[in-house]
Amino acid sequence: MSTPTRRILIVDDEENVCNALRRSLRKEGYEMFFAHEPSDGLELMKHTPIDLVLSDHLMPNMTGLEFLKLVHDRYPDCVRMMLTGHADMQTAISAINQGEIYRFLTKPWDDTELKVTLFLAFEQLDLQRENRRLLATVRRQHDLIQELEREYPGIGAISRDEDGAIIIEPSRPEAQ
Repeated sequence: MSTPTRRILIVDDEENVCNALRRSLRKEGYEMFFAHEPSDGLELMKHTPIDLVLSDHLMPNMTGLEFLKLVHDRYPDCVRMMLTGHADMQTAISAINQGEIYRFLTKPWDDTELKVTLFLAFEQLDLQRENRRLLATVRRQHDLIQELEREYPGIGAISRDEDGAIIIEPSRPEAQ
């Protein structure tokens, strides 16, 4: 089974930054989408499933922090990262606390660091999705066991002998 194509949305109002990111990541196998304004990014996300959003912070009409908070609220399964040339401690803290971002990177970025960070972000996303899938399976199994117990009272009770072997008792006709 092959790994599905990862979808990344890059939101930055600077065309040269978008082009540099496109060049940096073109051989990584990601399907990349670009938006020059947060509102365009939100519009795209209405129709296109996105796995990870990489957003600038200082943009016209909406900051990256405001944008990533909206992404968090609307698409909580999407990994959020901020890439900015205007990093200050308060912005980083707010991004982490309010937008629940995965990483806060600064411009200019190191290509290797960016690629490793994306790889690790997708590994975490895979683990979260697998955890949710397994939890849903356990819940379905629990519900099935509860239903069987209601239909067949005692079906869940197991008797064992002193060696731990399961004792199968012959069914008794019910008292009339």
